[in-house]
Amino acid sequence: MKSSDRPQRRPGGLVLLDGARARPAGTVWLVGAGPGDPELLTLKALKALQSAQVVVHDGLVSDEILDLAPAEAQKISVAKRKSRHAYPQDEINRMLVAFALQGLRVVRLKGGDPFIFGRGGEELEACRDAGVECVVVPGVTAALAAAAGAGAPLTHRGSAQAVTFVTGHAARGETPDLDWERLARPNQTVVIYMGVSTAEGIAQRLTQAGRNPATPALIVENASRADERRMVTTLSGLAQAAAALKGPALLIVGESMALAQAGAAELATQIEARAVELGGK
Repeated sequence: MKSSDRPQRRPGGLVLLDGARARPAGTVWLVGAGPGDPELLTLKALKALQSAQVVVHDGLVSDEILDLAPAEAQKISVAKRKSRHAYPQDEINRMLVAFALQGLRVVRLKGGDPFIFGRGGEELEACRDAGVECVVVPGVTAALAAAAGAGAPLTHRGSAQAVTFVTGHAARGETPDLDWERLARPNQTVVIYMGVSTAEGIAQRLTQAGRNPATPALIVENASRADERRMVTTLSGLAQAAAALKGPALLIVGESMALAQAGAAELATQIEARAVELGGK
């Protein structure tokens, strides 16, 4: 056997069996899949997905979007749900690099936007360190879809001169250590990702820092999907409202949330509760 015909080991532990020369490295596309509604995909995201040979996707990416990839494309779920990870992040990074070094076109399909609490920055760094080309395609982040669906602007000239995205989930699951005094200032919107389980602590921290307990708040579960659920409440009622949710949800606190419309089921419940309250007077 000629030395040129022997299997060659490449970075990442890959073994090439098909000839003397390694194939040119492929490309990793970090693609934002949006919040779930396929119609919220960008055209660039759709084109990238339709030409993918490997799709490494989050668990929250909808089946309707995954079905847009070629039937022959390999699809790998790397779902993360709270503290249960199918694959550690380091392993996902290595997987993307390994497929690209095989000469494949890899789409890392991420819910929302890759750079909004999506760990896209870590995956981009891993590709750069390995010398793999990485293209980032932005997506509609869940906060935009949640606010649009409820008719509540994240910014408003009269009531929200700023908007801040924060995580509600620290490394060990506790309430994160944020600049609560700054977040408690009036006339700004605070969007909390991954904050359902820590809603009580978040509400306490904001209230203790000076935010008015009567500040309007909105909770949106499964934003933009067929099973979307919206609940209009206040900062003081945030924890109680969040306790009724099971799926992924956003917490949005701010004066402009006074314009939010509840979902049909939640609105009916609120009307019924108000009728009972008035009947007792």
